[in-house]
Amino acid sequence: MLRNLGSQASCTRSYWTTTCTASFPLLIVHPRQPPAGKVEGRLGPSTVVLDHTGGFEGLLLVDDDLLGVIGHSNFGTIRSTTCVYKGKWVYEVLISSQGLMQIGWCTINCRFNQEEGVGDTHNSYAYDGNRVRKWNVTTTNYGKAWAAGDIVSCLIDLDEGTLSFCLNGVSLGTAFENLSRGLGMAYFPAISLSFKESVAFNFGSRPLRYPVVGYRPLQDPPSADLVRAQELLGCFQAVLSVELDPVQGRLVEKESSEWQLQGQPTVLLTLAHIFHRFAPLLRKVYLVEAVLMSFLLGVVEAGTPAQAQSVVHQVLDLLWLFMEDYEMQDCLKQLMMSLLRLYRFSPIVPDLGLQIRYLRLTIAILSHEKSRKFLLSHVLFDVLRSVVFFYIKSPLRVEEAGLQELIPTTWWPHRSSREGKDSKEVKDETSEERLRRRAYERGCQRLKKRIEVVEELQVQILKLLLNNQDDNGGEASRYIFLTKFRKFLQENASSRGNMPMLCPPEYMVCFLHRLISALRYYWDEYKASNPCATFSDEAYIPPQVFYNGKVDYFDLQRLGGLLSHLRKTLKDDLASKANILIDPLELQAATMDDLDEDEEPAPAAAQRPMQALAMGGALPLPRPSWLSSPTLGRANRFLSTAAVSLMTPRRPLSTSEKVKVRTLSAEQRTREDIEGSQWNEGLLVGRPPEEPEQPLTENSLLEVLDGAIMMYNLSVHQQLGKMVGVSDDVNEYAMALRDTEDKLRRCPKRRKDILAELTKSQKVFSEKLDHLSRRLAWVHATVYSQEKMQDIYWLLRVCLRTIEHGDRTGPLFAFMPEFYLSVAINSYSALKNYFGPVHSMEELPGYEETLTRLAAILAKHFADTRIVGTDIRDSLMQALASYVCYPNSLRAVERIPEEQRIAMVRSLLAPYEQRPWAQTNWILVRLWRGCGFGYRYTRLPHLLKTKPEDANLPSLQKPCPSTLLQQHMADLLREGPDVAPSFLNSVLNQLNWAFSEFIGMIQEIQQAAERLERNFVDSRQLKVCATCFDLSVSLLRVLEMTITLVPEIFLDWAQPTSEMLLRRLAQLLNQVLNRVTAERNLFDRVVTLRLPGLESVDHYPILVAVTGILVRLLVHGPASGTDRATSVLLADPCFQLRSICYLLGQPEPPTPGTALPAPDQKRFSLQSYTDYISVEELAQVEQMLAHLTSASAQAAAASLPTSEEDLCPICYAHPISAVFQPCGHKSCKACINQHLMNNKDCFFCKATIMSVEDWDKAASASATSSAA
Repeated sequence: MLRNLGSQASCTRSYWTTTCTASFPLLIVHPRQPPAGKVEGRLGPSTVVLDHTGGFEGLLLVDDDLLGVIGHSNFGTIRSTTCVYKGKWVYEVLISSQGLMQIGWCTINCRFNQEEGVGDTHNSYAYDGNRVRKWNVTTTNYGKAWAAGDIVSCLIDLDEGTLSFCLNGVSLGTAFENLSRGLGMAYFPAISLSFKESVAFNFGSRPLRYPVVGYRPLQDPPSADLVRAQELLGCFQAVLSVELDPVQGRLVEKESSEWQLQGQPTVLLTLAHIFHRFAPLLRKVYLVEAVLMSFLLGVVEAGTPAQAQSVVHQVLDLLWLFMEDYEMQDCLKQLMMSLLRLYRFSPIVPDLGLQIRYLRLTIAILSHEKSRKFLLSHVLFDVLRSVVFFYIKSPLRVEEAGLQELIPTTWWPHRSSREGKDSKEVKDETSEERLRRRAYERGCQRLKKRIEVVEELQVQILKLLLNNQDDNGGEASRYIFLTKFRKFLQENASSRGNMPMLCPPEYMVCFLHRLISALRYYWDEYKASNPCATFSDEAYIPPQVFYNGKVDYFDLQRLGGLLSHLRKTLKDDLASKANILIDPLELQAATMDDLDEDEEPAPAAAQRPMQALAMGGALPLPRPSWLSSPTLGRANRFLSTAAVSLMTPRRPLSTSEKVKVRTLSAEQRTREDIEGSQWNEGLLVGRPPEEPEQPLTENSLLEVLDGAIMMYNLSVHQQLGKMVGVSDDVNEYAMALRDTEDKLRRCPKRRKDILAELTKSQKVFSEKLDHLSRRLAWVHATVYSQEKMQDIYWLLRVCLRTIEHGDRTGPLFAFMPEFYLSVAINSYSALKNYFGPVHSMEELPGYEETLTRLAAILAKHFADTRIVGTDIRDSLMQALASYVCYPNSLRAVERIPEEQRIAMVRSLLAPYEQRPWAQTNWILVRLWRGCGFGYRYTRLPHLLKTKPEDANLPSLQKPCPSTLLQQHMADLLREGPDVAPSFLNSVLNQLNWAFSEFIGMIQEIQQAAERLERNFVDSRQLKVCATCFDLSVSLLRVLEMTITLVPEIFLDWAQPTSEMLLRRLAQLLNQVLNRVTAERNLFDRVVTLRLPGLESVDHYPILVAVTGILVRLLVHGPASGTDRATSVLLADPCFQLRSICYLLGQPEPPTPGTALPAPDQKRFSLQSYTDYISVEELAQVEQMLAHLTSASAQAAAASLPTSEEDLCPICYAHPISAVFQPCGHKSCKACINQHLMNNKDCFFCKATIMSVEDWDKAASASATSSAA
């Protein structure tokens, strides 16, 4: 406060006495009133709060002000500290979540538990807006449904004995009458709420939003202080609206926006006199909201934004000048808290006027440099959830939001393919539908324009927070924001799964989009003044940011593992490629931390603060310096802090000089640490030789961009997927409406009862669709608009460039955080799946180039040895598997450079052991689907009549084979002697395992189904069973592709492993055929049950896969190969000709030379699937059957009995034909060759087998006799 104005002030005192009384309102100084005593009709403290000491039941989280509460148990209850027994009283409850709650009054004798709350006992009364009922032991319908942001007023009239409620100022009518009154009967405000529900009470500490005439708030307002503050504000306004005319010596009126403090003694003395009394009042919440807030909102509404900003700046300048710092800081804190609360919970009106006025005032306040820096440093991210300012909530009541007027005509889009718009599946629009759609789109555009006004104001707020030119007398706003923003990210990254600590995902989505807009504005502004920099369209994060330690990544996983491990194992690469030396103290600390982690894992330490809170204990004080982290984990000593150089270089470094780095906390960083100086690259220290020397942009903007990418990974992608549910609901109701209309058309006129019910259903579905289509318009405008799609697309391209640049650094690529790859994968998925059908990814600029770049990244890194995390490797594999399911993305894979394609296929053909082979096999199957025998289907024939859960799943896409990648596969399989055998050996091993597991599981399922007692098969077991079946089919398809592309692998017995592979294949094929085709067998019975979860298990998929392999071997191959395949197949002891006949619906083999009889309609037959199997394919099956019938008869006539002693002791199916050296044990060639693929030890004696020689009994006997 200005305490002494000097001699000038005393000289003008007489002038002030004569003029001020005439021109200014009379300044009345009220004597201070004594503290309020006991008020009649009320008992308890004058300051009313929630009773957190004994007036509660269950587990609850109460805010610091003891007015907000969150439920953390089944049905927790809490009451206030004050009760009433006479008179009329009211309090308000702000509904933060719209779930199960009962709000009202109770007496002190009411006893509650986890099942019974307010309204469930005598003398307790409650209103429940979730179920729209009132409660007092029994329950009846009452009121209307509430929504998040509503205000419930609870009124009790103890003179008349009635109790009522209001919702947003509108009375819901009397709820209860004849309340118990008299001696000992006093009523407390109380609430019962279920898990995760939250509310905020206002007993009178702030002005009531909806005061009711005749009712008093439980907490008396500071009436005397309120009158005094309003009078002082009037005097203050008078000073702003006049000035002293130096010529005439009198006061004249002036525009407040033009007023300036020029040091006139009279003005200064007047203001000092006013603020001497005004300043203490402005620290009280009630007065800030009732007086100062109302005044500033009036200023904002009265003029243009520029005029309002000027007046607000003048006001804040005077407040900072004439108030003590602690007074001003309290005032600003309360002002922003009130603004945030008003913005968050104000109802949505058609023009969004309430939100706009609060945002305009927020902008005016934050435009004031000193106020902005204080709020950034101490309030916005520390005390408030300031992210709320960037959120536009969705209206739950369409009528109140005015959406009916904005969008009078409703329309709903038809479901379309995610891969662009599939016109074949959507019927042509009628002229009426076209008119409705266009009217609906015009309404959506009107809504979008109104929302864009709010979004632009939110972007202005972030532009103010990202200002880096206001460093006069302190740190610029941007660097304060960076510190707070990083802590915000750390809290959300470290508290995933801990809901009270997390920023809600819907808030994070809006915050991300506004941040991107502000970031790109400053990025391109810097480019305009620095031609060497890049535009935001070419933005990426330089790779040195990931390993120089300047940016805090907390405990987030890196591609190569833990940061401590990478620093130790790659320290030589850091020194040679980036001129960085890790401080030995850092390595020692990392080693000690690794030891400490064994004693106490970081997650356990992270849970301690919340456990203490839940148990009512005090939270530990924050650790100073580099341990000030919400996780308080020991690993954070180096993982969650930024590194700066120990020796800040003041001259250019030569190639031989190294920069030694150590860690510092984010709070200790300065602007120089981020932006750098003349010879210090700041955030970009350690530039690898592959990176350009010229800067991309300001280093601080790089850190903001990095944080934006992290935000997307934390919760934005999850929320984007969740909001698609509105569109899915529209599709569900639209389908139900169409079905109902079809039934109405087909219903006989005489069935009036059915017609009435159908008409009623039609009306319900139409009303619901009208509501949902308007809500969908809001969601599209706020979440899925074209601009939001471009933001996500921009993030995708940033991640792709970042990954490409990081990949060029060689081993240092391992330092990149995993979330960069995750965001690249997920953002592409969001663009493809979430923004349609209104917007298509194909419309985005550079669409095909982006697809190709992402394809190159997936193809290279799904098997990258630098990436060690199991989860991210699985994500890459799944992304590639999904990528090859769609024509556009598959063509992108084909467009990547040839050496990358070949490397990808080589990785896919690596042995399946010790890696996620199921996903690898799925990729190969997708490359073949559409080329195999009967393999042109999208959905299995027996599932066509059922509705798919999601028609856009990758597995349900139309076949799109890649002949180019198939050719690469064929070339690689022919390339070396070991590639094909090792690959096929692993495929055959996995097929044997998958089909055996499947058979074992269906045996258990059949046994459970046959038991007399009621049995339920575990759904997880059914899912695993179906998965094993699907794996078996896909493995068979890969074998079919291999035989088609490279038949010589099996049929050219000049190759050492061909015969062995062919015998193993024949053995497995016969096993599959016998199990599936046996009459009334286990497979048949399980298929007949049609259990939920086993929908994909059927004869068709597995039998056509086996048939495709057999046809390739026995029909399409060369004559010599066909003979070999036939002999091997017939030689297998499991071969049954009946299984081949089963394929064509024949119980027995046909007589040679006769035509095939017509198939039995009750039996399975490939001839029944003419829509899936061509005539040529059926002819090939008939040719194969005839060939096997003839060959089988010839083999039976020529075969000679084999002595049991001459059979292989391993398989007992083939004669002994090989002897092992040096041990001399014997078996057939098939068994030993198969064994040697996986093991080099003898079956019998475990000696190492050095070689295998042919063995013939006759030749061996003659050699023995001649030797004798």
